[in-house]
Amino acid sequence: MLRLLLMTAMIVAASFAWARSDHRSASFVDASTVAPSLMVEMRYFGSHNFVGRPIDGYEQPLCLLTRQAAAALAQVVRDLAPRGLALKVFDCYRPARAVAHFVRWARDIADVARKSEFYPAVDKRNLFRDGYIAARSGHSRGSTMDLTLARRADGQGNAQELDMGTPFDFLSPHSWPSDKHVSAEAQANRAWLAQAMRRRGFVPYGKEWWHFTLRHEPFRHSYFDFPVR
Repeated sequence: MLRLLLMTAMIVAASFAWARSDHRSASFVDASTVAPSLMVEMRYFGSHNFVGRPIDGYEQPLCLLTRQAAAALAQVVRDLAPRGLALKVFDCYRPARAVAHFVRWARDIADVARKSEFYPAVDKRNLFRDGYIAARSGHSRGSTMDLTLARRADGQGNAQELDMGTPFDFLSPHSWPSDKHVSAEAQANRAWLAQAMRRRGFVPYGKEWWHFTLRHEPFRHSYFDFPVR
């Protein structure tokens, strides 16, 4: 029995490969080179995020994705353009070291500097229990992204984000795509975003209206840790 348990543990461990490197994998690209009109606001490169400071591993404000995910995202961008709409990404590939940064922050119960903006109704002690923070993120596999819809306002690349009911990274059930407490307009915008992404092979996440993963992601069991640069 002990031998069987040890073998099972080894199989489980082997199913999740950690790709530790300081060099970008050749399987990843800067998504803005594939979809030039993609709007990029990498929140974890700066301080406008729930931690309140730049996050480990974000050395450049780039949206890195697997080639397959970037190609599919470019199709969504092209689909939306005739309607005067654009995609704005807040996070794409996320190094494992960034996830570790989130975990350290979550364990520091005294650090609540950005609570009023990002998690006003959540007790920080419950971030792990409620699933807002985890030790591993699908973003580290390279085919998951956080984004929203925006309407282009002029020819200079400026745009206005559509009303989604809550801001990006707002830790609350109100951020669930199914939440009915947000306005009818926000519900419609969430549905439109999900429809546009599904059409090109992305799967939405039931607790974050902004979160999508390529259905046939190439690295389903690999987590990368090279920095965003």
